[in-house]
Amino acid sequence: MRRDYSIPLSLLSVLLLAGAAPAEAPPSELRSTNVRRLLITNSCSRCDLAGVDLSGAHLIGADLREADLTGANLTGANLEGADLTAANLTGANLTGSFLTNASLVRADLDNANLTQAQLYYVNVTGASMENLNLAEATVVGTPISIGGSLDPSQANTAPTVRPHELWELEPPREPGAFPHDLLDVPVQIMPQV
Repeated sequence: MRRDYSIPLSLLSVLLLAGAAPAEAPPSELRSTNVRRLLITNSCSRCDLAGVDLSGAHLIGADLREADLTGANLTGANLEGADLTAANLTGANLTGSFLTNASLVRADLDNANLTQAQLYYVNVTGASMENLNLAEATVVGTPISIGGSLDPSQANTAPTVRPHELWELEPPREPGAFPHDLLDVPVQIMPQV
């Protein structure tokens, strides 16, 4: 009597192949793979790059949308034109990084260190910037407010600075003597008194 084992063998092969699938890589190996991918392709959106060392990396125009860069070391990294839209940079070290024309739209920059960073025309629309360190940073054309509230309801409640006495507002009627001893001005352009 002959039996047909084709159906059970196919089911058995499916089960064996499913069991042979590789186990999920540990997070450190996955991050290492993601770093290599980023450095080779200049793209790693939605990648786990938490705590990685990318110091001094040239990531010009890199696609890092929604990447997890929590606690990453980006010291001295060139992120010119990089797309970090919705990236998590919580606690990241961006000391001395270069961020010209980068996109940090909806990025999380809470507790990030941007000491001596250069931010030229960075789009920070909707970014979270609680406890952001901008010591000695150069911020040009980037709408980052330092030390104030952006609450529109308080727009007209800013304190008005007034001189102690009204006479301090009056400009001098006649120009005084030019302070020659304070400035090193060539003789040809010094005013005649």
